[in-house]
Amino acid sequence: MVYVHSSPSAVCPHVEWSISGTLGVRAELRWTAQPAAPGQLRAECAWTGDAGTGAKLAAGLRAWPMIRFEVTEEPSAGVDGERFCYAPALGLWHARTGANGDIVVGEDQLRAVAATARGGESFAFKVDELLGASWDEALEPYRRAGDGAPITWLHRVG
Repeated sequence: MVYVHSSPSAVCPHVEWSISGTLGVRAELRWTAQPAAPGQLRAECAWTGDAGTGAKLAAGLRAWPMIRFEVTEEPSAGVDGERFCYAPALGLWHARTGANGDIVVGEDQLRAVAATARGGESFAFKVDELLGASWDEALEPYRRAGDGAPITWLHRVG
């Protein structure tokens, strides 16, 4: 899925062009008002593509630093899924996801947190960073405003 949580109307065509260029299919999203950001629009689209397409979508959307977005890629045979979140004040966050949608934290990541944490609060903060807690907090009001919004389906051309 691609969730564009908020975008200025002038940027919406650029968002569609970015998605279209990545997927090789014309993206005509259904834009609706974003109540959490008056004057901004939101859209969602489901997509299919090869493993790694989510990263390409996120890279293309990141070129527009005034939008808020999320890109999720479902796991496939032998490949973890991925989740990308972008908020203007925070930048881009990325994590792998398992079959049930949970964030997958690798043992090396946990070892690095354990080695650099100075006390329980520091450890908890660093784990929250791995899990994208700041991005969830920043994007949640925009997610709720999109409940029940129309979704466009896109399929990557071979």
